[in-house]
Amino acid sequence: MNPEQSANPEQSARSEAARSARPAQPNGTRGESPVADRRAIARAALARARRRTLALTDCLTDEELTAQHSTLMSPLVWDLAHIGNQEELWLVRRAGGEPALRPDLDALYDAFRHPRADRPALPLLGPEQAREYVGRVREHTSHVLESVDLGTGGDPLLAEGFVFGMLAQHEQQHDETMLATHQLRPGATVLHAPAPPAAAEVGALPGEVLVAAGPFEMGTDTDPWALDNERPAHMVDVPEFWLDTVPVTNAAYLEFIADGGYADDRWWSPQGWRHRQDADLTAPLFWRRDGDTWLRRRFGRTEPVPPAEPVLHVCWYEADAYARWAGRRLPTEAEWEKAARHDPAEGRSRRYPWGDAEPTPEHANLGQRHLRPASAGAYPAGAAACGARQLLGDVWEWTASDFLPYPGFAAFPYREYSEVFFGPGHKVLRGGAFGVDEVVARGTFRNWDLPIRRQIFAGFRTARDAAPREAR
Repeated sequence: MNPEQSANPEQSARSEAARSARPAQPNGTRGESPVADRRAIARAALARARRRTLALTDCLTDEELTAQHSTLMSPLVWDLAHIGNQEELWLVRRAGGEPALRPDLDALYDAFRHPRADRPALPLLGPEQAREYVGRVREHTSHVLESVDLGTGGDPLLAEGFVFGMLAQHEQQHDETMLATHQLRPGATVLHAPAPPAAAEVGALPGEVLVAAGPFEMGTDTDPWALDNERPAHMVDVPEFWLDTVPVTNAAYLEFIADGGYADDRWWSPQGWRHRQDADLTAPLFWRRDGDTWLRRRFGRTEPVPPAEPVLHVCWYEADAYARWAGRRLPTEAEWEKAARHDPAEGRSRRYPWGDAEPTPEHANLGQRHLRPASAGAYPAGAAACGARQLLGDVWEWTASDFLPYPGFAAFPYREYSEVFFGPGHKVLRGGAFGVDEVVARGTFRNWDLPIRRQIFAGFRTARDAAPREAR
């Protein structure tokens, strides 16, 4: 997903259709939470995002912050000030009704006005100016949060703290983008983090799980911080299918490479084959071969490709080609969500694969704790009802689906967040990678990107149709 979706709230008409009640707490449970709890939850989410933002920027020199490390990305100092500008627009001006602090920055940090490749030439705030600006905005935001009405009967932008959750998610999405920029930096300073927990041997798990046929509730009407593209909840009837128990591993992907998968156009769609040739794709991004050994670069460290980890930094075309080579296919978005959320025993959709309880380090690899995916088969406590593992965290998972609106979709609070990206040009990813914060990680969250993108922390798992019952 492009995390730069931005619009000036003073120019954005609010959709009446989007005034759906948000009678849930941010953990998805029904019933109104006390206003003090809503404020505390919003305050904590904003503070956690800001700690991460500063950690990703304070570790660099001014020269590294202002440099453009890849034309795919902005200078990191642009992201820093853009985060502050969006917070000023939505939380200080729109939510708080306060006068503009820096109206001169609105056009400069408008993501739609200035493509990433052009941003280094802009008169951007310097690192210290950007830090001062975001700090000043946060002081005003803190005052606004303590004074506005977060009840459910008034402004839908404020209901259950939605706008504060929206901006916490926006900042965390930029943090993930900044983490991807760290990975792209030539000669990057090594970033350290503890290793993720050990996993069960993949061979000890079934290779695939069966997801039964039938309808399930996709999307949400009750999650208070769900974004417009996750709404409304609607029933989808999904035929029976088989899904990989774990994401495709590096070891499995190496078999595709060794079998000449990149050289055989039988496995590629026509568009994918053209892109493979034009971009000279021969392996996942950041991989290189040294004799008989495959190496990868990870946040400044070169290391052997770990066979048990999910494959990372592959585009949609590569994922699609692998699935065809394996005699399988990518799951649809609806199939992925049913596998991740549907609980047949209770006949309902969960908020997370494991249930409705908030994520813990035992459930999933989230929050940039480990700076790498865990080995396939990890996190048994996070397994879905169908038995699939690691559906949340570790890697974003490409699906077969285009990014399209749900039936009854209504843009809220502005078209540029989702609506302008709908169509066949963007593919949906689900699940969230190791760099995703829990404020974004939920079973209904929809990511999207161009099918050529590889700098994102994306992998995949495959699916296949179940044989008709009479043929078994």
